[in-house]
Amino acid sequence: MSDNAMRVKMANTIRFLAADMVQKANSGHPGAPMGLADIAVVLSEHLRHNPKNPKWLNRDRLVFSGGHATGLIYALYYLWGYGLQLEDLKQFRQLDSKTPGHPEFGHTEGIEITTGPLGQGVANAVGFAMAAKYVGAQVNSETAKVIDHHVYCLCGDGDLEEGISYEACSIAGHNHLDNLIVIYDSNRITIEGTTELSLSENTVQRFEAQKWDVLEVDGHDYAAIDATIAEAKTRTKPVLIIADTTIAKGAGELEGSHHSHGAPLGEDIIAAAKKRAGFDPEKYFQVDEDVLARYRCAVEAGDLAEREWKHRLATLPLVEQNEALKALETPDFSRIQWPLFEKAEATRGTNGKILNAIAKAIPGFLGGSADLGPSNKTELKELGEFPFGKNIHFGIREHAMGAITNAMALYGPLLPFSATFFVFSDYLKPAARIAALSGIQHFFVWTHDSIGVGEDGPTHQPIEHLSQFRALPNFYVWRPADGNENVAAWQWALQKKDAPSAFVCSRQGLPLLSNSARGSADRGGYLLNVSEGATMTLMASGSEVSLALDVAVALAERGVKANVVSVPCFDLLIEQDQSYIDTIIIPGTRTVAIEAARGMEWYRFAQTVIGMDSFGASAPAGELFKKFGFSVEAITAQLQ
Repeated sequence: MSDNAMRVKMANTIRFLAADMVQKANSGHPGAPMGLADIAVVLSEHLRHNPKNPKWLNRDRLVFSGGHATGLIYALYYLWGYGLQLEDLKQFRQLDSKTPGHPEFGHTEGIEITTGPLGQGVANAVGFAMAAKYVGAQVNSETAKVIDHHVYCLCGDGDLEEGISYEACSIAGHNHLDNLIVIYDSNRITIEGTTELSLSENTVQRFEAQKWDVLEVDGHDYAAIDATIAEAKTRTKPVLIIADTTIAKGAGELEGSHHSHGAPLGEDIIAAAKKRAGFDPEKYFQVDEDVLARYRCAVEAGDLAEREWKHRLATLPLVEQNEALKALETPDFSRIQWPLFEKAEATRGTNGKILNAIAKAIPGFLGGSADLGPSNKTELKELGEFPFGKNIHFGIREHAMGAITNAMALYGPLLPFSATFFVFSDYLKPAARIAALSGIQHFFVWTHDSIGVGEDGPTHQPIEHLSQFRALPNFYVWRPADGNENVAAWQWALQKKDAPSAFVCSRQGLPLLSNSARGSADRGGYLLNVSEGATMTLMASGSEVSLALDVAVALAERGVKANVVSVPCFDLLIEQDQSYIDTIIIPGTRTVAIEAARGMEWYRFAQTVIGMDSFGASAPAGELFKKFGFSVEAITAQLQ
């Protein structure tokens, strides 16, 4: 059999595996996998990866931005030898299977990242490419490249229509990411019909304007695909390959139809397609031995590539490079010289000092802000600019920033953070949700945390945001009351490898807490002030903790004794057992929560919640706290 004939058979194997998966599940998307099958075959010949070790650092990364094309994804990972079995493909979209409806990082071996909503994967690919550039800048030399792999991304019309792709591709072009190749499955079909319904831009001009090289190819011509990918790897800019494809290629009457996008093709159509291709129409999940052998070459080829890479590391005079790589891969947190705080300061300021202390000690710690570094206090002083230094300038692109940083965190030896105003976390919520779902150690820095923003007014004052992110599973929101709580938050978060943490910090100065049981901050909440015989417990976070202390003093003058509980991390507190909760919220006391936010989650502990029932206003912060009832006088009057 000629190479071209074998490629046809290999592609058809993918097509019919995908069609059978969707048909058996009676759910899924057969069209995209069938249209991309020819590209997948040729890409398999270029991809450098090791199914025996999916975590090999210098492997090529492959991101499936169109996560709905799972029929293609799972077929490839089975065929390549990543541990999936035919039985797993038969359990597609079924409970507890290894083949869920959209691919999930950590659930199915080999999946690089959970892309989820369309467009996320494009930004994730940019993040992997940026991570590779940073690590390469630390460990490569002019004579020896330790990191020299590529990042590939398969995307579709929907990915490029989503706004996140504009942001991410702009960043990629600006940073000259010549290690990034995006293959655009241009089948001109969306769920509602052809792309003519909603898309008429010139994609070539769009990407060229963003400093990309653009190549075009017939997505079903094997020789042309091969030559185009080879050419893309030589370019000095990120490359978009526009592959002209037909959705549901080979599916007879449904070929090219939007009806093939998100529904089973039907038994009769699949059988007829198999017969035309020379496959047994009565056989499901057919994989011939010669096809499997060709795909499984990835195992030996990948293992050899990794062993050659390790041999190169061991034999070349790369002492400094090896030490740099080891320092990246094994961060020593004991080297961090944590700052001490002895005076009032905004927690955005204390957080900035902490960021700098960590960055100076940990080679893989880096990050940046969405053009708000001076306000977020996130500049890493004297530590240079990306890719050779640690300061990343994301520009005003919060959505892409979140997804890019997710990928950087999963790249391997990096501990990245991203930053913006808390109210603008709305722009990156999908990426934050994916970080929580995937267990990504992404550090979110969100400043200007409440009506304390002041004069910028209600458009810039977060009200519901604390509640929103506290409701997100596996996501830890820290709102420190002073610099020392801020240190405790970071010490905990650095050790939490399987979840994102957010640091929600104040714009305005906060007093240093004079009485605190710091050892308990890592349980999310602790008794800050104890009054013998207390009949009331006041709970608060962030800027309202000092207010709660003042309220306790005022209540004592009126004969009411109150304990004060600081809750820097509500999410962590609710994970504690009841015996601990009973030590800080004394059973039988009236419990009151005070927070300059919506605060509905506080009813889990409190009978009374003093929070925001409206949006804020434009005025100096002090006036706003009084206006909305966050004063000693207003609260004590309410509690009498």
